[in-house]
Amino acid sequence: MAAAVGIGRFAYTPLVPPMQDALGWTVAQAGDVASANFLGYAIGALVAASVAHRPDRGRWIAAAFVASAATTLAGATIESFQAWLAVRLLAGGASAFCLVLGTAAVIECLARRGEPQWGALHFAGVGTGIVISVLVIELARAAGASMFAQWGALGVASAVLFAGAWVVVRTLPAAPPAAPRAADAPARASAPLLRLIAAYGLFGFGYVVTATFIVAIVRRLEHAAVFEPLTWIVVGLLAAPSILVWQRVAQRLGLYATLRLAFGLEAAGVLLAGFGSGPVAVVLGGALLGGTFMGITALGLVAGRQRAGAHQDRVIGWMTASFGLGQFLGPGIAGRLAQLTGGFEWPSAVAAALLVVGIALLRGLEQR
Repeated sequence: MAAAVGIGRFAYTPLVPPMQDALGWTVAQAGDVASANFLGYAIGALVAASVAHRPDRGRWIAAAFVASAATTLAGATIESFQAWLAVRLLAGGASAFCLVLGTAAVIECLARRGEPQWGALHFAGVGTGIVISVLVIELARAAGASMFAQWGALGVASAVLFAGAWVVVRTLPAAPPAAPRAADAPARASAPLLRLIAAYGLFGFGYVVTATFIVAIVRRLEHAAVFEPLTWIVVGLLAAPSILVWQRVAQRLGLYATLRLAFGLEAAGVLLAGFGSGPVAVVLGGALLGGTFMGITALGLVAGRQRAGAHQDRVIGWMTASFGLGQFLGPGIAGRLAQLTGGFEWPSAVAAALLVVGIALLRGLEQR
């Protein structure tokens, strides 16, 4: 999770400003490259779900590990905008395969051992990888390395993490046979389920604008050299334990009340990051983002499973597609809005407004 998601998927964020400087990209182009990554992730997640229960799953995981490390390392060599689109598309697909198949293997093993509570530690890898990516980038930068060399250093770090992960994953039991599907009863998209799926897609758009551009936002402030790495480290540090925290909150408040609370806090963080006039506001916005996005991701899927009945795979596929669409649209639209308006206030306002619409869609679902 640290290598495939924390680095493979999110290391792009702290490197957006130096990539714009080195490659002459507009903010719209930077958004398009991020969108390509999220499109690859959505496609990869849907395809990976179809092989999650195959007996040769281990080979797919190994291939995904190699592909994710290779696409990160490729950043050290490519300059063409079109090549970056292609590489980040492939990187998104590789990270999705690592996440879906690796998570399936780990969660199944924990279930057999009767220790499902350790699943939160597995997902803490995302935040851990974000922190590692910042440390690698800053060490490389301090040594005078170029943006390309920083991508190379991230590729090496990713390969080391994947090697450690493979030592564990290769010892896990083979995938159990998939449970038989419900005979002929089709999955019914009830109104509450459609509202949940729509809210999950709005969350995908709402969080990804800030998650893509927050370091670029900090670059415009005074003392950016200090606050650029600090802001992204804060996101990672709070993301790491967030699922465990939000699981406990959900036990007290209920699933949907917790989702609405997390959506609201994230909207506040998006506005702070986009409209904050100083580094403290932007760092606080990053803290609210880091503390919520993984929790919403996990609890949203829990809610989907609860409403899926015998059609969990199909409903989770619908939610993944909705979430992926939101992630795909967010950076491209936000980049163009930022380029048009000269700042990230409008993109942040749109993202926060969509999160508020998500809160409205989640209201009253406890009773249905």
